[in-house]
Amino acid sequence: MAKIKPSKGSPYARILGVGGYRPTRVVPNEVILETIDSSDEWIRSRSGIETRHWANDEETVAAMSVEASGKAIADAGITAGQIGAVVVSTVSHFKQTPAVATEIADKLGTNKAAAFDISAGCAGFGYGLTLAKGMVVEGSAEYVLVIGVERLSDLTDLEDRATAFLFGDGAGAVVVGPSEEPAIGPTVWGSEGDKSETIKQTVPWTEYDSAGKFPAITQEGQAVFRWAVFEMAKVAKEALDAAGITADELDVFIPHQANERIIDSMVKTLKLPQSVTVARDVRTTGNTSAASIPLAMERLLATGEAKSGDTALVIGFGAGLVYAATVVTLP
Repeated sequence: MAKIKPSKGSPYARILGVGGYRPTRVVPNEVILETIDSSDEWIRSRSGIETRHWANDEETVAAMSVEASGKAIADAGITAGQIGAVVVSTVSHFKQTPAVATEIADKLGTNKAAAFDISAGCAGFGYGLTLAKGMVVEGSAEYVLVIGVERLSDLTDLEDRATAFLFGDGAGAVVVGPSEEPAIGPTVWGSEGDKSETIKQTVPWTEYDSAGKFPAITQEGQAVFRWAVFEMAKVAKEALDAAGITADELDVFIPHQANERIIDSMVKTLKLPQSVTVARDVRTTGNTSAASIPLAMERLLATGEAKSGDTALVIGFGAGLVYAATVVTLP
């Protein structure tokens, strides 16, 4: 019986570079108020959101991804030709096939990198990061590009008072590569499909013609809030335990940028010390789903609020309901 030759990967994996792209159009709450009965004060108090970015016709899912990825590749100090795999998390690429990852890989100039899309909503970046870590350690790719990208303005019902103000567009990317020491902890992830109705597309594409209205994202706000605050704090604690890290040893907390009230509640429930830097990119970027964590990471590093080598807890959660949390060393 023949024996399969063992893979030759790296002992560990780490994030080597990060990049982000926010569309040029900045949309303040005043624009949202043109189509819903609300107020700037109500939106800010309920979500913390002041502005968000919306893409124009040229700022496609692929175009934004290429911009963010180019920055991440340069930040990692490698070339596009060294990328062995491209993993894209998105729910707003409207072609069922081919995967937008293949277009991105080609436009970046990779050397026929493996490329595929995943759909895990706001937890998608965490799912992609976990897959990338496995590829680097297993040896199927030395460097993996993980992209979270969304054009949620295309899926926003501007007349829905509960969601019209929430969503923004953008792309965030990281390069994952070899490491001589642990720099991406074990992932605590999972799903709760019995709660799938709490965040969903209003109608499936097959019913679009008869529905007479383009599908949009809808959610049961209070149910999602309670689940995120209480259940995701438990998941975050499990991720800390799995990495052998205590809250006191954390430098940075980068949760999915869904809502500032959720972020504040998680900080309180986790009893994070004041010394921990907390990402609050939601204020000016809104909820960008799979893009929110890498975008927030990029901004913290760019502003100096976080620094290379910091220990960060990242956690994403959203439609499905799905979630993924891990501890990483910042690039």
